[in-house]
Amino acid sequence: MNQQLSVSKRNGRKEPLDLDKIHRVITWAADGLNNVSVSQVELKSHIQFYDGIRTEDIHETIIKAAADLIDKESPDYQYLAARLAIFHLRKKAYGQFEPPRLYDHITKLVEDKRYDPHLLVDYTEQELDELDSYVDHSRDLNFSYAAVKQLEGKYLVQNRVTGEIYESAQFLYILVAASLFSDYPKETRLSYIKRFYDAISLFKISLPTPIMAGVRTPTRQFSSCVLIECGDSLDSINATSSAIVKYVSQRAGIGINAGRIRALGSPIRNGEAYHTGCIPFYKHFQTAVKSCSQGGVRGGAATLFYPLWHLEVENLLVLKNNRGVEENRVRHLDYGVQFNKTMYSRLIKDGYITLFSPSDVPGLYDAFFEDQEKFESLYEQYEQDESIRKKRIKAIELFSMFAQERASTGRIYLQNVDHCNTHSPFDSKVAPIRQSNLCLEIALPTKPLNNVNDPEGEIALCTLSAFNLGALNSLDELEELAELAVRALDNLLDFQDYPVPAAKNATMGRRTLGIGVINYAYYLAKNGVKYSDGSANGLTHRTFEAIQYYLMKASNELAKERGACPLFHETTYSKGIMPIDTYKRDLDKICEEPLLLDWDGLRQSIKEHGMRNSTLSALMPSETSSQISNATNGIEPPRGHISVKASKDGILKQVVPEYDRLKDNYELLWDIPSNDGYLGLVGIMQKFVDQTISANTNYDPNKFEGGKVPMKLLLKDLLTAYKLGVKTLYYHNTRDGASDSQDELKAQPEDDDCAGGACKI
Repeated sequence: MNQQLSVSKRNGRKEPLDLDKIHRVITWAADGLNNVSVSQVELKSHIQFYDGIRTEDIHETIIKAAADLIDKESPDYQYLAARLAIFHLRKKAYGQFEPPRLYDHITKLVEDKRYDPHLLVDYTEQELDELDSYVDHSRDLNFSYAAVKQLEGKYLVQNRVTGEIYESAQFLYILVAASLFSDYPKETRLSYIKRFYDAISLFKISLPTPIMAGVRTPTRQFSSCVLIECGDSLDSINATSSAIVKYVSQRAGIGINAGRIRALGSPIRNGEAYHTGCIPFYKHFQTAVKSCSQGGVRGGAATLFYPLWHLEVENLLVLKNNRGVEENRVRHLDYGVQFNKTMYSRLIKDGYITLFSPSDVPGLYDAFFEDQEKFESLYEQYEQDESIRKKRIKAIELFSMFAQERASTGRIYLQNVDHCNTHSPFDSKVAPIRQSNLCLEIALPTKPLNNVNDPEGEIALCTLSAFNLGALNSLDELEELAELAVRALDNLLDFQDYPVPAAKNATMGRRTLGIGVINYAYYLAKNGVKYSDGSANGLTHRTFEAIQYYLMKASNELAKERGACPLFHETTYSKGIMPIDTYKRDLDKICEEPLLLDWDGLRQSIKEHGMRNSTLSALMPSETSSQISNATNGIEPPRGHISVKASKDGILKQVVPEYDRLKDNYELLWDIPSNDGYLGLVGIMQKFVDQTISANTNYDPNKFEGGKVPMKLLLKDLLTAYKLGVKTLYYHNTRDGASDSQDELKAQPEDDDCAGGACKI
C-alpha cells in the first residue's frame, strides 16, 4: 500500500515515496551497531506515513521510531537514532549531507551576522583551509541521540524564532577552538587549535553551555557563573538588580548575596522610617532574574544567600514553601543558607542561636567570613548586650527548620562559610568569600556595588569546563588536557565582553577559572569501585590530586609566559600555601592515601613566578553538557541504567556508558545505603578542589519506618559534611518511586552550567 503514497518535497513538488531510499539511509545509520534491526525501524516508521507527507516529516518519523526502541537490551539504538538525526540536521543546515568548505561557510555566516567577523580578520583563507582539512566530520557519528537533540536545541547556531539551523557539530568545535586561540602567535596557534579541537570533539574536555552556544557568535559573554553582592542601601540594591538583568540576558547563572540587607523594622534615616525588611527586595531581585529568557538557551535563575543568624531567618527559610500567600513567599529563587563552626557548635551542645539584624551588630557580618575567632568573640559580646535587638532560638529548632525546608523543596542549599575561607586560594583578610553561585560550586571574592558603574565594586565571574574522567586511560593524560583547558579558558577572559565594569575589573585582576569533571560514575564502574564502601577513596584521591596539580602547573607555566594575574598577591598561593596544606584533617581518618606528585617543587615555582589564574577548579553539575559526551552527570551516581530526560523535543533516553560490559559495576543512586560514602568522596575531592563542589544529598523514605526520613539523619549528614570539610551542599533529592519500575531517571531541574540551565557544563 505504501508504494502508492506520494511525498511533498521542500519546493512543493510531489513524487512517489521511495522506500528503497529510506532503507539505504537506515542501513547506513545501522552500520557497525549491535542488536539493532533496520526492518523494525522501517516497520515502526511505515505505519506513520501518509499520502502527501513532507520529506522533513519522513526524517522526523524515522528518527523517532529509532529513538523509541532505545532500551537496556538494545542500547545501540541511541546511536542509530543519532546518526539519522545527524543526517537530517546536515540536510537542514547545508541542503546536503556533505558539509561545505569551511572558509565559504564562515564567509556566509559572517555576512548573515551569525558568526563573529574576527574569524575572517584573524585567519587567512589558507589557514582556514588547513583547519578544514583537519576537521573530522565522521566524529558526528559518535554522538548519542540525546546528545544530538541537545546540540540541536541549545548549542548549534540557529534562528530560534524560525528553527533554522546553520551549522553542524564539528564546525562548532573547530570554530570554538579557532576563536579561543586567535591571539596566539601564527607559528603555534594552529597546533593549539587542532589539539584543543581533538580534546573537545573526542569528548575528553567538556565545555559549558555559554561557550558551546556563544563562542564564534557576535555575543561575547561566556562566563557560566556570576556572583553579585548587594549592600544595605537602595543604590546598591538597584545596582545589583541592574547587573542581574545584564547578565541573565547573556546566558549566565546568578549568585546573589543579600545577607547585608537589614531586618524588618530596622530604623531608616535615624528613625524617620522603618525598614520593610528583606522580602520586598528579594522579590525585586526575582523579577530581575525572570526578566530575560537567555535567548531561548535556558531560563534565568539565581540562588540568593543569607546567614543562618539573620533576624528574619524564620521567614526567609520558608520563602520557597508552597504554603502561605504571594506576599510572604518568593518561590522562583533558590536560597543558600550560610553556616559556620559557631552555628554547628550550638547545635551539638544543644544550645541557642541568637538572631540579629546585620545593621545592628557592627563588624559581625564581615567577621563571619574573614575571621572565625573574631566572629565568635563579637557574637558572644552582642548576645550579652541588652541594648541590641535580637531573638534567641534553640539551635535544634533552627537547624530542623532548615533541614525540613531543604527536604520539602529540594532547593534550599547550604554554604559553610568558614571552610570556604580557611580552605581557600584567597586570603580572607583582604579577599573574603561571602557567597557562592546558582549551583554551589563557585567561591570567589565579591564587593557590593554602589551603582552599576561602580569601579570599587567586584562582581565575580567564573568560566567553566570539565575533564571527562571516563575518557582517561591514564592520569598522565591530564597534564596535556590541563594545559589546553587552562590556556583556552584564560584566553576567553580577554576575548569576551564585560557589560558591567565591576565584572571586568575583577576578572582581569583575578582571572578565575573553574575546571571540573564529568562521567565520574562511569569512571568508578570502569575501575570496579563503588561510592558506598570506601573502595573508591584511593582512586578519587589520586585522580583529584592529579587534576589540581596539573591545573596549577599549567597556570604556573602560563604565568611564566604572560605574567601572573594582577591580584595574585591576594591569594594564599602567593605565600606558598596549597590546598594540601589547609584541608580538614578529619579527612585523614577515611583516606590515608599519600601524595604522589611533586607539590614542593610546584610550590617553589609558584612562589617565584606566580600563577596566571587565582582559581582553577570547581565541580559543577553537568545535566546537559554531560549528555553531549554521552557521559554520566558530574560526580553523581545514576538513578538508573537508562536515564530519561524531558526536553522540548520530547523524551530523551540515554544509556549509561558501556552498559553491556559494566552494568553490574554501576552503583545506582537508590541502591546506595546512606550518604556517608558519597560525602566522604566529596570531602576527598574538596581536599584538592580550590573552589567548591555541587554535592547533593539523597534520601529514600521507603527505607524508614512510616515512610519518613528521620530528622536525626538529616542533621547527622549536615554534621558529617561539615566535619569532612565539605564547603557547600546543593540539591536534596527525595525518591518518589514514580519511575523506578522503568529503571529510569525522573527529569530533573536543569542545572548544568550555572543558570537554571547554567551551571551547565
